[in-house]
Amino acid sequence: MKNVIARGLSVFLLVFLVGCGEESKTIFAQSDINIVPKPTEVKFSPGAFRFTKDTKFVVEEDMVKTLEILQDKFSVAAGWNMEVVSTVPDMNFVELSKDPSMGEEEYSLHVTDDNVVINAKGYNGFLYALETIRQLLPIEIESKSLASNVLWDIPNVDIKDSPRFEWRGFMLDVSRHFFDKDYVMETIDQLALLKMNTLHLHLVDDQGWRIEIKKYPKLTEVGGFRVDQEDKPWNARPTAEFGTNATFGGFYTQEDIKEIVAYASSRGVTVVPEIEMPAHVMSAIAAYPELSCFQKPIMVPSGGVWPITEIYCPGKDTTFEFLENVMLEVMELFPSQYIHIGGDEATKTNWKICPDCNKRIQEEGLENVEELQSYFIRRMERFLSSKGRTLLGWDEILEGGLASGATVMSWRGVKGGLEASDAGHDVVMTPNSHCYFDYYQGDQDAEPLAWGGNLPLSKVYQFDPVVEGMSEEQAKHVLGGQANLWTEYVPSNAQAEYMTYPRLAALAEAVWSSKDNRNWDDFSNRVSSLFQRYGIMGVHYAKSAYQVTTETSVNTENGVISIALKSEFPQADIRFSLDGSDITSASEKYSAPVDIDRTTNIKAQVFKDGEPVGAIFEKTIKYHKAVGKPVTYINKYHDSYKGAEDLGMVNVVRGSKNFHDGQWQGWLDNDMELVIDLESLTELEKITVGAMENQGSGIYFPVQMEVLLSEDGEAFKSAGILKRDFADNIGSELQDFVIDIDKQSAQYIKVVATNLGTPPNGGGSWMFIDEVVVE
Repeated sequence: MKNVIARGLSVFLLVFLVGCGEESKTIFAQSDINIVPKPTEVKFSPGAFRFTKDTKFVVEEDMVKTLEILQDKFSVAAGWNMEVVSTVPDMNFVELSKDPSMGEEEYSLHVTDDNVVINAKGYNGFLYALETIRQLLPIEIESKSLASNVLWDIPNVDIKDSPRFEWRGFMLDVSRHFFDKDYVMETIDQLALLKMNTLHLHLVDDQGWRIEIKKYPKLTEVGGFRVDQEDKPWNARPTAEFGTNATFGGFYTQEDIKEIVAYASSRGVTVVPEIEMPAHVMSAIAAYPELSCFQKPIMVPSGGVWPITEIYCPGKDTTFEFLENVMLEVMELFPSQYIHIGGDEATKTNWKICPDCNKRIQEEGLENVEELQSYFIRRMERFLSSKGRTLLGWDEILEGGLASGATVMSWRGVKGGLEASDAGHDVVMTPNSHCYFDYYQGDQDAEPLAWGGNLPLSKVYQFDPVVEGMSEEQAKHVLGGQANLWTEYVPSNAQAEYMTYPRLAALAEAVWSSKDNRNWDDFSNRVSSLFQRYGIMGVHYAKSAYQVTTETSVNTENGVISIALKSEFPQADIRFSLDGSDITSASEKYSAPVDIDRTTNIKAQVFKDGEPVGAIFEKTIKYHKAVGKPVTYINKYHDSYKGAEDLGMVNVVRGSKNFHDGQWQGWLDNDMELVIDLESLTELEKITVGAMENQGSGIYFPVQMEVLLSEDGEAFKSAGILKRDFADNIGSELQDFVIDIDKQSAQYIKVVATNLGTPPNGGGSWMFIDEVVVE
């Protein structure tokens, strides 16, 4: 008889051989191969290999450890302890065969009905082949308990695979919030699954020193802990009174580090330590104030610090003695070729007035404090180089001249990578535009608090470490790329996972697979299988890519609004309603843009296999009297924030807390003044101005809004004024300011919004407006 069963996203036909009672193997299709990152070459053939409790692994002794992950998976999910042998059986085996002609991380995988043969040069190649087998197996292989009624079949395939880049990394900031050893090891497991080979640990920053240094015990005793202010926003945490009990934090002992490094090595992952200098080191100065220019006692800060002026003093030889001693212990723990020294965001205010720094500048013949930073980095580079290591730093190490042997990590866009590679230096590309996982990945109103920005899954997938403008010679200096998770707004393991996955899968494919072998539609299908694995593993991954978004256009002739619904994934099954009713699988399926000519409450949600996924989209489109009407700008918006340009104030689409969403018009240090032509005399009752405030990003509410009316467009009369005083606001806030006017008729409406001007803390003042609602 024939039964149809579901496996993952596909339906496989199983044939039961009645005569012998043996279940036949799964019948696969090409579409059942959902490997991430995508292999270089996959040839699919009919048939399948079945793992059983009697399947044997044939492997040389020095490669036995590569089997650990797959053996452990089978032990838990199937209850098998599979035998490792040195002699090839007749059938039912997986053989690991060395091929010295292959690349360091290259592998091939040949699967037939009777056996599986892996060819690779060394450890990582075999490991990656076994991870590919893991992704070919049923998703139940990820189970944390015994899985029943599972056929452990994989399709007959020939796979040839190797990475495009040698550096495929992920940075975890363990300073801003501390993540324990177990979580770090779980992260390493996820890196191995995606064939990532570098874990960059950001071990030192202002808010915490996280690695035990035996020569300087106060680095962790004092620098590892801060006053607990987790109940306050990151950038609104006051400086704690000196001597306050500091209890929030943690650190890794040297034994912890040894365990992490050894565990990572077994998973093909190199751990690169980052020991910040000369800035982002207030945790060290809190422990040893003599490391700073003026030796002022300070506390480890509990939150954001800007500008960062308490930094190491390069005028004192004792500073370098301290750093070299620290590095000696660090290098004993980390065999990595690269040692990251940070080098970013140093505000050199104290250096300019420090006698020791000025003496150093004079003695070394330096021009300024920028060259003093270059001296600092060059001196540390020489020390690391003398120990056989390579200095790695953020792109600020270019300032004042780059040390001869340094490698640059380009984060402020791609400029640093272009400059360094042009000078013959190796680079790791990690531009914040595509690689900063502390950025929002969906609608800010539906996402947990994040640093800002907008980095959805599809944008991560677009990342290419070799950027436009690089010559072939420059491209040879691109080691690869990495993602960075800064954790100011990431206080827990669950949120760290949410911010990391599945974006890390997109980045993994971007740095593994060839550019010609990458396709967003194809990846969208394959990553769905990975979601199922994450679900079984208990990974708290984000479903933000399923969020519904809108694109809106206005017909200026009849004022009809056309609304298109979409999600990041192509061909998504979107269900919607226009009457505010709840969304179910029976709701209308979206197929084409919807036209509306009245105030409408839209709800929408993506469905998959008949079940809702992702957040519900809900928005009231407030149709008003100025929709699609001509707007004349007397003071025009800034070129950087044009919104929907001439229709931006009257297109009914409201902006979100993401001020890069294309709906906000911005004025920098300038007032907004515009005139709306209603095209006929119209009765009016109130005018609403929609605004945003995000003081951390320099965006402030208007301090005054005035509405003036006219019948002829020449003579305007004030109809209402709303004034408001400046107030500190630590969050991001959207607000509608309503100017009530006595019932009166007009054809022209002039709206003037007054910019704050110079904020209390100095700098420029942005004013963001998304809509003028006329009722």
